[in-house]
Amino acid sequence: MDSSTYKLYHKDCFDSREHLDVYFSDKDEMVFGEDSLLFPIENLRNTFALGHIKGDILIDLSTGSLAHHLYAACEFFKNIIVLKVSDRCIMELKRWVDTRTGAFDWSHAAKLHVDTEGNSDELQEKNEKVKSAIQHVVKCDLEKENMTDPIVLPPADCIISAWLLDVVCKEQEDYIRYLRKFSGLLKPGGHLVLIGLENATFFTIKKDRVHIFKYDEKFVRKALEGEGFVIDCCKVKERTAVSDLTDYKGLVFIAAHKEQ
Repeated sequence: MDSSTYKLYHKDCFDSREHLDVYFSDKDEMVFGEDSLLFPIENLRNTFALGHIKGDILIDLSTGSLAHHLYAACEFFKNIIVLKVSDRCIMELKRWVDTRTGAFDWSHAAKLHVDTEGNSDELQEKNEKVKSAIQHVVKCDLEKENMTDPIVLPPADCIISAWLLDVVCKEQEDYIRYLRKFSGLLKPGGHLVLIGLENATFFTIKKDRVHIFKYDEKFVRKALEGEGFVIDCCKVKERTAVSDLTDYKGLVFIAAHKEQ
């Protein structure tokens, strides 16, 4: 398929529920568990467990209606503010936060968290804790100077961005520009955690291929350092999933902090 026909995540209609079912569920046919679930869960748990990334406010800027990466964060931040580029993604996430009928079931991800923490008897408590920590789910426009206009967000202690830059960027300049915007949302010394795909060009939702910006670990490191970040941790994992739904070659996890 010609890449010029690929859909754009933030401009074309994106089925957030299909995205969850195909890439993040516990269905038997879901082959991405080690990459899309376990990799971020383990690395976030290990990173936050060090104790130097914590505070009052965490901003989440991630793709789709993801929640599994926030289980680790809720132990270290009082308030989580989630920013989404589409109403559909907001609706799907709020359905889960408010425990409504038909909400996506994240219990498999919660179990992975409590199991890796050695607290398997605290499953229900973990679910309630992350939901109560999510104070606001807000629509954003990445192209605006204030992406949440007219709402002005307080400076954050940390930002997590999982796979969003992969799908909203078309070229290197876009990635750097959005990093600069993310930096503007952080306090001096604040932390940024990025989770992304290495050398990918698309993922599939139903019959559509959705564009992914192709990059590697070296590029992300250079981009972060160019925007005044100090890299504290970088983990790269080779792809294990066998599927033609997407063509990524690996995953990247980077934790960095903004220079004072």
